[in-house]
Amino acid sequence: MSNVGKNIRKLRTVKKLSQAAFAELFGLARPSVGAYEEGRSEPKMETLIQIAQHFGLSVDLLLTKELTVNELYNFDLYKQAGAESAAPQAKADRQPHLTPYVPAARMLEYIVQHHDTAFIDELSTLTFPHNLGPTTRAFELTGADMQPTLRHQDVVLCCHLDKANPRFHLGRLYAFVTQSRLLVRRLSEQQSHGLLKLRADNPDYPVQDLLLTDALEIWEVHGSFSTHLRAPALLEERVSQLERQLEEVLARLA
Repeated sequence: MSNVGKNIRKLRTVKKLSQAAFAELFGLARPSVGAYEEGRSEPKMETLIQIAQHFGLSVDLLLTKELTVNELYNFDLYKQAGAESAAPQAKADRQPHLTPYVPAARMLEYIVQHHDTAFIDELSTLTFPHNLGPTTRAFELTGADMQPTLRHQDVVLCCHLDKANPRFHLGRLYAFVTQSRLLVRRLSEQQSHGLLKLRADNPDYPVQDLLLTDALEIWEVHGSFSTHLRAPALLEERVSQLERQLEEVLARLA
C-alpha cells in the first residue's frame, strides 16, 4: 500500500480542507476521501495526477514518501523528486540492445512509476539492429498533433537526456514526460530560465511553452516505427513523372 492516503490527510490539514471540500475540489464522493485516508482504497491514476498538479507536488512523492507537514509547507518537492530519481538503473536500462516499450494504455502508469526500476523491468522490450544509446525508451503516440511527421499509434524511439544538463538542438524532436502526459514536440526556441518553445508539426496546433522544471524526464527522438505506408504526395508524383520523361528524351537524343 502506498502513502497516498496519509499524504491526502496531511494536505487537507495544511490547506484547511474538510473531506467534503476536498472531494468537491476533485469531483469525488466524500466517502471515497475517507477510504483513501484509511487505506481501504486508492485514487485512480487520473485523480492522483489532478491532486499532484493542483497542489504543485510530484506524483511519485505523493505515492512513495510519507510527507511531513513541514515538507508540505516548506520544501521544494519537485527538487526532491529529481534527487530521488537518481536511483539505480533498471535491468533493461543496463542492456543497450533492449528498449523498454511504453504503450499509450500504460502512459499514466509510467508517469507515476517512471522512477521504479521494477516497473521499468516489467515493461515489454524492443530490440533494434542499431544501438540507439545507453538508456532508451519507445513511446506509443496518440493524436494528430505531429502529423504528417508522426501519426496516431506510431512509436517513437528515444534516447535519454540528462535533465540537469540537457543538450538541446533547435529543430529536433523531443519527448517530455510531464505530470499529466507525454508531450512530443519540435524545439523551436530555448529561452533563459529554462523556458522552452515547442512546436507541433501539425499547423493546427499552437506553439507551447514548457519549463524544464515541469518535465519529469526528457528524451530525444532518434527514430520512429509506423504501420502507416504513406502514398506519394501529388507534387512528388509529378516531379517523378517529369524526371522519367526527361530521361526518355535524353535517351532518344543520345
